[in-house]
Amino acid sequence: MRVIVSAGGTGGHIYPALAIINKIKDMEPNSEILYIGTHNRMECDIVPKMGINFKSIEIYGLNRKKIYKNFKVINCFLKSIKECKKIIKEFNPDVVIGVGGYVTSPVIYSAKKLGYKTLIHEQNSIPGKSNLFLSRYSDVIAVSFESTLKDFKGNVIFTGNPCSEDAKKKSPISKDTLNLSRSKKLVLIVMGSLGSSRINEFIVSTLNLFKNKDYEVLFVTGKNDYENISKNKFSSNVIIVPYVNELTRVMKCTDLIISRAGASTLSEIIALQVPSILIPSPYVTNNHQYKNALDLVNKNAAMMIEEKDLKDDILVKNIDLIINDEEKIKEMKNNLKSMDIDNSATKIYYIIKKLVGEKNE
Repeated sequence: MRVIVSAGGTGGHIYPALAIINKIKDMEPNSEILYIGTHNRMECDIVPKMGINFKSIEIYGLNRKKIYKNFKVINCFLKSIKECKKIIKEFNPDVVIGVGGYVTSPVIYSAKKLGYKTLIHEQNSIPGKSNLFLSRYSDVIAVSFESTLKDFKGNVIFTGNPCSEDAKKKSPISKDTLNLSRSKKLVLIVMGSLGSSRINEFIVSTLNLFKNKDYEVLFVTGKNDYENISKNKFSSNVIIVPYVNELTRVMKCTDLIISRAGASTLSEIIALQVPSILIPSPYVTNNHQYKNALDLVNKNAAMMIEEKDLKDDILVKNIDLIINDEEKIKEMKNNLKSMDIDNSATKIYYIIKKLVGEKNE
């Protein structure tokens, strides 16, 4: 199978795209994949290192503050359509897949205008502007949340997030490698690869409250703040690290996670059934992380604290309430299990196979 995949800007788009690519390669090792991304975002570093054929286009998102800059945005969009048509014709794929980010707009639009089969995947509970635009040019729209089905017209299918299937394949990390006790419960605090300075400041101010707790805390600061935070002295049950490779392996040893509410993170929380306290970022488009978190909270599968409410000992109190309540932990795990789609990437693969007119094996 010949496949073009496009996604960009953030890990929340890139890693689901890579999960789809991995599944296609697992099922059909001789498949040829071309990834189209932006010239200056994360994907242009991540994807080529994985040995995936990569082409970049110059394109930018709309600027909501400096409207005059959108003249350049529109000009780049029009130029990129011409470039994408050339790339697509030369590669001649069986299907073109968009997994979010503004880079997908000219790719999917061009593919459809050229008569190729198209599929888009929406990770968040609130659809992004690119996917809303592209829904009219897509043969299939796959969504991660059941609540999102109503937001699109056309052939919309609830598939879940393909990252969840990748997460389940990982083996748990050995706690020893992180200087953690094998016998104590683990609270994992992580706010993304770069961290969140606002949240980090709050957490540092409350870390002394974890002293004498009978659980351990692994605080992943993010690379930006680690140097300053590591200068502080904390109790022996608090471990500070800048970054963790293969975080899902740590999540498999985690009793409670405190994190943002990005779509891929939530898909892993659901897949691995990790109880959580979610602190959605209020700085994202359409406040979509809050809506993502609400999907879990409404099913009693997670707790949420909004960033504006982070004061005093609220976080530590809620951690204690959950981690010391075996019934609460069991309830959260059961509710997460009921939300899980354990074969998201496989499901998407078979949708692709059907789309290109080949029989499922």
